[in-house]
Amino acid sequence: MQRNILVIGIGAGNPEHMTVEAIKALNRADVVFIPEKGAEKEELAALRRGICDRFIERAGVRRVSFAVPQRDASGGYRSGVEDWHEAIAGIYEALIRDALNEARTGAFLVWGDPSLYDSTLRILERVEARGALTLAIEVIPGITSIQALAASHRVVLNDIGKPVTVTTGRRLGEDFDGEGTTVVMLDGGTAFAGLDPDTHIWWGAYLGTPDEIVIAGRLGDVGEEIARTKQAARARKGWIMDTYLLKKEER
Repeated sequence: MQRNILVIGIGAGNPEHMTVEAIKALNRADVVFIPEKGAEKEELAALRRGICDRFIERAGVRRVSFAVPQRDASGGYRSGVEDWHEAIAGIYEALIRDALNEARTGAFLVWGDPSLYDSTLRILERVEARGALTLAIEVIPGITSIQALAASHRVVLNDIGKPVTVTTGRRLGEDFDGEGTTVVMLDGGTAFAGLDPDTHIWWGAYLGTPDEIVIAGRLGDVGEEIARTKQAARARKGWIMDTYLLKKEER
């Protein structure tokens, strides 16, 4: 028995980021799976539910919520992520098996685009590898936080003839060589703090939402302001999603 799965990119947080293709796909779903990440991140689940309220026109579409376990950060990073993904794969398998029957379609709503720093597709691959379910997976692209950040700051990502590197806060020290543009995602701290103070930064948090915050300037001038703003925002809301661009000043 084959289950049909839609993995839909929903943008960076603004419902207006939903593309025509994404809206049409959402209206093909019989079941929408809504992840719950605890009380602190209830706002994220509420945003997904709001998208369903606004764009689903069909009657009878079910919403199935499920709890997402926290990653164990006590051991090695990669092994911890592997174990975490395996645990979520077990949850996905049970959800799909119980909620979908033949000729029915389920949808996972993914922040940004499913291809960029999201693990939904990897986890669904694990579900298929377990062998109990046969899945037909369709991916609908979405607007990423990188695009939303560049739009908010009114900047072009790439300089003429220069590369664009996308990395994480964890790897910034290894990947930032000052050549072209470096885009940093998943920075739980302030990995930019030790960089050349003449580096230019374009930073943004909660992009596309009413709480959007953007700051830009020379790191030596705005780095501490960004750190303070980030800390205060996380304390206020209980979570933060931020992205930033870095470019070395040409001399």
